[in-house]
Amino acid sequence: MDATVTVTDVTAVGPETVAIEFESPDGFRAQPGQFIKLLATVEGEDFARFYTLSSPNMVDTFEITVEIDPAESGPFSEHLADLTAGDTIDMSGPFGANYYEGEDRVVVLAGGPGVGPAVGIGERANEDGNAVHVVYRATTPVHESRLSALDAAGATVTITTDDDFPAAVDEAITADDGEQAFVYGFDAFVTAATDAVAAAGGDPDAAKVENFG
Repeated sequence: MDATVTVTDVTAVGPETVAIEFESPDGFRAQPGQFIKLLATVEGEDFARFYTLSSPNMVDTFEITVEIDPAESGPFSEHLADLTAGDTIDMSGPFGANYYEGEDRVVVLAGGPGVGPAVGIGERANEDGNAVHVVYRATTPVHESRLSALDAAGATVTITTDDDFPAAVDEAITADDGEQAFVYGFDAFVTAATDAVAAAGGDPDAAKVENFG
């Protein structure tokens, strides 16, 4: 669907990272792990960028997580960071087939901005009473409060370094029936994650993967 959506909240969730919450338009149906496209004209240039949803449900509002690196981010990311409650922006979506569908056990492997869908899927699956294990590879973690709350609510959350990541995946993957692996991150992380799934005895071809490029 195409719609103009209203910002309801903007919250810092880590260094140079914000979570932006929007009011869900009528008829908007999405699942954790899907993504939307935001469109705007900034400084006379038209932009369209994709962002994966980071909220567990989208009934009243939905959320995205945006990293703003002063050395790398362009005017559109800075435009998003400057949004405040009441501002509007054009949206289309949702898109994507690699999302949570009520699996009995979810193992979410996240790198960089992949933490957004990781917290959304983890929270939703935990609310549904399903088993959750999140492995988040990060030097400077974001969404730490939500990850801590998820861990306290009965999920398993592992924040790991590059060197310890394969061992953390090996511990998370059981290859039991009903287990679904999710992988969210940039290309190098996706390769490392799917290799780790294979090494742990899982099936990387059965993983739901979203490669951010």
